[in-house]
Amino acid sequence: MKSNDELINELISLAFSEDVGDGDVTTLSTIPADAKGKQKLMIKEEGILSGVNIARMVFEKFDPSMKMTVFIEDGSHVKPGDVAFEVEGSVRSLLQTERTMLNIMQRMSGIATVTAKYQEKLKGLKTKVLDTRKTTPGMRVLEKEAVKTGGGANHRMGLHDMILIKDNHVDFAGGITKAVEAAKNYCKETGRNLKIEVEVRNTDEIKEALAAGVDRIMLDNFTPERTREAVKLINGVTEIESSGGITLETLRDYGECGVDFISVGALTHSVKGLDMSFKADLINK
Repeated sequence: MKSNDELINELISLAFSEDVGDGDVTTLSTIPADAKGKQKLMIKEEGILSGVNIARMVFEKFDPSMKMTVFIEDGSHVKPGDVAFEVEGSVRSLLQTERTMLNIMQRMSGIATVTAKYQEKLKGLKTKVLDTRKTTPGMRVLEKEAVKTGGGANHRMGLHDMILIKDNHVDFAGGITKAVEAAKNYCKETGRNLKIEVEVRNTDEIKEALAAGVDRIMLDNFTPERTREAVKLINGVTEIESSGGITLETLRDYGECGVDFISVGALTHSVKGLDMSFKADLINK
């Protein structure tokens, strides 16, 4: 299994391949090789900053001689006119890394900003907002990092680090009991210590999941009223997650039912990037 840093390194390499290719012909043809300069990341929209550490990786990977000075750290509230950081070095390097860095920073900051809004709705409650696997292919590690920056929590990274038995698994396996037993046997046989979560659709399935001994129960498309009943029935025996069509407007209603987590695909699948720009300030022309 690759580490997060390895996945990010591969992502940056792919980004350079698709954007820079064998060289930015505009920059190479118009900017002298020895030109030095400075650029500043200017914030143009209020939100939560995320991706500063990834931006550093972008610059260092392309040209280790570039010097980055950070003024605002990840997780900070930013407003128009703020300067998050500045980078000094080869103008050619600055121009060739600009779009890759901005794409990442804008996307991550947009996700962090939305996540913060959702988590703020749950202020005073124990409930944490969770992300899902509804992420941009190849960018999951960055998008989930942005969720954490915004104050949310990560669900599983992928299909490999947690057992989540959903309705289709239950139906194909012949019921919750059989599915959970098979999952436990799999963990025992493979020597893997994995949490087991089961998605339930009704009270009978909740009772079956409790009897099977799972770590978390996901209440799928329950109303707030049904959720309150489910929380009372589960009575703290397992963690509880609400999921399915929950919006910013209805989030608090579910949190007040006493669930531990609320998963929201909208944190990552349809987020607008935070507006920002990378402005030039040449030292030597």
